[in-house]
Amino acid sequence: MTDHKTAFVVEHLDPELGPWSALEYACISRESHARGVRFLLSSVPASLQMPADLAATQGLEVEQRSVEEIFADRKDKVCLLDPAAEVELSPADGDHFEVFLFGGILGDDPPRDRTSELRKKGYTGRRLGPKQMTTDTAVRVTRMVVQEKVPLEQIPYVDYPELLINEHERTEMPFRYVTDSTGKPIMPDGMADLIKQDADKGVDDLF
Repeated sequence: MTDHKTAFVVEHLDPELGPWSALEYACISRESHARGVRFLLSSVPASLQMPADLAATQGLEVEQRSVEEIFADRKDKVCLLDPAAEVELSPADGDHFEVFLFGGILGDDPPRDRTSELRKKGYTGRRLGPKQMTTDTAVRVTRMVVQEKVPLEQIPYVDYPELLINEHERTEMPFRYVTDSTGKPIMPDGMADLIKQDADKGVDDLF
């Protein structure tokens, strides 16, 4: 493969793809495409049917191969975003690494160590701070650091924002989000509606 454009890769470690993940992946695809970087979903089982909305999203590359196979020729250029890593991601990492790898599903609450499968493969790890993020947030933060050269500590965040379900009910999102210029958490299109529709379920059930 000769295209050495920066790539963001989510290794899809599930036999299924829930509505939450589909919205996140579509959001990552659109943002990556708009900024001229690749977005790959790797290790997608052949039997997994992509939702039509997601399949039609600009910029999405779906791979049945694992990240190991796809980037076998440049393992040293792959950075694994790992909550257990000892070194924080920095703008300088964007000058060295070409592939930024995320273990889906990052957004588990409480976190299950999905990244351990990828850690065993020996990739260089970097951390995005102490708080759990959704997958699209982790990719957004990584892109801001390595592409836009914004240090981690200068990114505007909100932790555990509340979503208004109706006038009587709120739900707390157990994650850290990047905020927009008005201070609101950036979430995928349709995410708030999905959560409101499924307010009777736990956040866990939406993945």
